[in-house]
Amino acid sequence: MAKKESLLANRIKSVGYAYKGAILLLKTEASIKIQFVIALCVTVAGFYFNISSTEWMAQTLAIGIIMTAEGLNTAVEAIADFIHPEHHTKIGFIKDISAGAVFIAAIAATIVGFIIYIPKVF
Repeated sequence: MAKKESLLANRIKSVGYAYKGAILLLKTEASIKIQFVIALCVTVAGFYFNISSTEWMAQTLAIGIIMTAEGLNTAVEAIADFIHPEHHTKIGFIKDISAGAVFIAAIAATIVGFIIYIPKVF
């Protein structure tokens, strides 16, 4: 019988896999690269405009939600392509819904950005 790994060892492995997945996303997906650059820009803007703690929380959550949605969308598309590589109406529907979720998150994040930065710029 194989020795069972400790909870800590399992958690460390899980964090390693998660880190690897984040790096793979950033290296291979154009959409997440764009979102990452935007995240860096608004982070710099946050320091420049000295946004409040509450604004930092809203901005950080918006960035996190966008990056998460992009990652999940990428995973859904990869699974769909693996299951059914050739064009299929149902697979297209699933991919469109997944992309739509990213779009909704992006609209919400843009609104958060406008609420934070429009008063500071004008």
